[in-house]
Amino acid sequence: MWDYTDKVKEHFFRPRNVGTIEGADGVGVGGSLACGDALKLMFKLGPDGRIAEVKFQTFGCGSAIASASALTELIKGKTLAEAERITNKDVAEYLGGLPEQKMHCSVMGREALEAAIENYRTGGKGGRQLEGRVVCTCFGVTEKEIERVVRENGLATVEQVTNYCKAGGGCGGCHGEIEEIIGGVRGERGPAAAAAPPAAAAAAAAPSKKALTNIQKIQLIQQVLDQEVRPALQADGGDLELIDVEGNRVVVALRGMCAQCQAAGFTIADVVQAKLREFVSGELTVEEQK
Repeated sequence: MWDYTDKVKEHFFRPRNVGTIEGADGVGVGGSLACGDALKLMFKLGPDGRIAEVKFQTFGCGSAIASASALTELIKGKTLAEAERITNKDVAEYLGGLPEQKMHCSVMGREALEAAIENYRTGGKGGRQLEGRVVCTCFGVTEKEIERVVRENGLATVEQVTNYCKAGGGCGGCHGEIEEIIGGVRGERGPAAAAAPPAAAAAAAAPSKKALTNIQKIQLIQQVLDQEVRPALQADGGDLELIDVEGNRVVVALRGMCAQCQAAGFTIADVVQAKLREFVSGELTVEEQK
């Protein structure tokens, strides 16, 4: 479904700096399990004030693992001021590029790093705080966060914003507000940017996606489960099997440790369903076969 570079595959299959640090100087979390991806990053400073050790733990897809691994390699040996200047684009470039639909994984890493640095500077009291008004209530993304990814990555459409920070990837009720934010940021760039077609017009001019046949939908659902969900479940001794697809109703069965887990309901609704809605259709509902 997506083409990954050799470097992404390398950092997925052999991730660097996985684990925890006892007595870490800074700890931060990016993403959210409710969104299907979460990253915990921690670091310890050396006597020279540089990052001497950095570790991460993540629940997410291969791109999330690879992005977190790459980020830890990029910040090791740097001062906090230097680490703060690393952007999600730097992470993606280090990996030789990421599919646009997976760029939110590189953004999640930066969020976790910022939270860890704030945690250090406030003596363990600070973390990542929501900044500004929440625009996308499905994924808890604020106006400031959307403005930032648009500005830093030169985004021009709602679809691109969704790829970078997930905003707009749920019910779709915030698409109009996202278009307004895009227009406001593009307007900051002067006449040349203003001459470009606005996000709404660009989206309208883009060729519309063809509706999936039932067979195509089933194939896409299976691909998303295989690539986005099952690797994380298998890492914890569990698994998942697609049982049936009837219209927008998807039936799955949890296997292994997942079948006995008390958080099975959370896994189905906030991980499996969230991923299928993100990559297949926002109308899908997921049920567990009992």
